[in-house]
Amino acid sequence: MPPTEPPTKPPAVRRNLNVARHGVARVLSKLGIGSRTQAARWVLDGRVSVNGTVVRDPEFPVRQGVDRLEFDQREAQVATRLVIMLNKPRGLVTTAQDEQSRDTVYRCLEGAGLPWLAPVGRLDKASEGLLLFSNDPEWAARVTDPGSGPEKTYHVQVDRLPDDDFLASLERGVHVDGEHLGARSARCLRMGGRNAWLEIVLEEGRNRQIRRLLAAFDASVLRLVRVAVGTLRLGDLPKGEWRALTEQEIAAVPRQSSAAGAGQKHRPAAAG
Repeated sequence: MPPTEPPTKPPAVRRNLNVARHGVARVLSKLGIGSRTQAARWVLDGRVSVNGTVVRDPEFPVRQGVDRLEFDQREAQVATRLVIMLNKPRGLVTTAQDEQSRDTVYRCLEGAGLPWLAPVGRLDKASEGLLLFSNDPEWAARVTDPGSGPEKTYHVQVDRLPDDDFLASLERGVHVDGEHLGARSARCLRMGGRNAWLEIVLEEGRNRQIRRLLAAFDASVLRLVRVAVGTLRLGDLPKGEWRALTEQEIAAVPRQSSAAGAGQKHRPAAAG
């Protein structure tokens, strides 16, 4: 009988060691476990280990998907994605903690048992309406991307009666403090004796953009409500209430709703 050949060893599995390194706190945040600030605190508290060794430097370099990362002695894995929309009431600030001890949007989520969620974009304190939260930073970045993110639609009550020239001026825009402010579209929804409701669509989000734009044409905002982000609409969601988005809604939100978004845009700030 011919001599038997020794069994061959299975080929060694090679791990990609060319993965970029990022600070451990940033990697934990990208996994959707918590904010970078929270993750940095966990690292400083000795609750995080890399490849079996506790690290206490939030900037300790980690290769996501290569190095073994543990939090509270359990492997840190990508969190199940969750996106919710809140009908933000007026008077709340869009932040987790406020230095002036003002009420924040997280008051509306208290007691719900939700995982860590971060606001996707912002609404200023005086503004109301559709505000998104997510634990998926990459998805949130696509939604807020100045070049390809979806348009935002607002219903705005102003203290004047608009005519066609006024609406056309809002669309043409104006330079304010060195910035060009303008609306993708502006139309009148209804008018009363002294004020009117407008629908204003923005392709970009600059700090207090709508209020500054209207002020440039001698109009003041009485109420400002965001009613849509792309094709996602606020609908009849009660004030201060929230609901989770479906997977279909989550997938659709980041898509730019109009080809008109091809021009230069700017990173979103607190709209309103």
